[in-house]
Amino acid sequence: MDERISKYFQDELTKSERVKLLQEAVHDDKLKEQIIEYQNIHTLSGMAPQGANKDAGRQSLQLFMEKQRRTVRRKYLIKSMGYAAAVAALVVTVWITAVNYAGIPENYIAEQQEFFVPAGQRARLKLPDGTFVWLNAGSTLTYPSVFGKERKVYLQGEGFFDVAKNQDSPFIVSAGSLNIRALGTQFNVFCYPNVEMISTSLIEGAVKVYRPEDEVNGIVLEPNQQLIYNQKSFQMLRMQNKDDLLWKEGIYNFKSERLEEILKKLELYYDVKIIVKSPEILSYRYTGKFRQRDGVAEILRIIQKIHHFKISENEERSIITLYRE
Repeated sequence: MDERISKYFQDELTKSERVKLLQEAVHDDKLKEQIIEYQNIHTLSGMAPQGANKDAGRQSLQLFMEKQRRTVRRKYLIKSMGYAAAVAALVVTVWITAVNYAGIPENYIAEQQEFFVPAGQRARLKLPDGTFVWLNAGSTLTYPSVFGKERKVYLQGEGFFDVAKNQDSPFIVSAGSLNIRALGTQFNVFCYPNVEMISTSLIEGAVKVYRPEDEVNGIVLEPNQQLIYNQKSFQMLRMQNKDDLLWKEGIYNFKSERLEEILKKLELYYDVKIIVKSPEILSYRYTGKFRQRDGVAEILRIIQKIHHFKISENEERSIITLYRE
């Protein structure tokens, strides 16, 4: 392996040396693959328990790549690596970083990366510009391997963004029928397919939410504000409970929430169908926190102890039925 790669990740190259290495990688597929592999091994080693080494990271990476290699449009599926932290996440850093904006050929077409998180999992990834993104279960993020004058990504599902500051390159999240534009900030976006509601919650900084065809009339959020869009109108709210963002840490929080809403979220997070045969169950309310790894069946059993409904599952456990006798 080119010794410059290890020096690159140890920050031992000058800026001109880094740019030269990355420029070469644009035209050298083997070099590019080596950079990607080294970064992933480096990341996996950092996520492992104390005492783990790069050999463990390399083995995990090889197993992961053997299972998940698909098409040229790489689709990264997150699987548990068995680490004690119980965070089923793989951080994938594309080989180009913010420093390489200079020197990339104008006619270079950036490959699109698609990052998918399966049901019952969550993930964190680092984008080419240094932005960190947390993705909830059943979410997909699509982004280019190289950002240009604007940093645009596409989200289906739920994601929390900690955006790297770059005044010359705005960061845009395309979420369904809305765009969320930021320069450097932290915010959460909820935008699952087949769910009419899209929400944006701002933690710090500022974002502008707008329809792609009408940016002029976009709405600017301030910290601790939440904007909800239901395909017809916008509603601005004050964030009442930041615990709703605990999903980043693998915790689902519900505060006096109707079971109707809780069940909808569980369907999204665990890719199951929940059928309610007794309508009164939908109006029950529940307050509590669950670990993501508890699973949908265990979560429902805990709620069942309070509201005393019955639970049945099909053989594949993909359909759950709730009812009262």
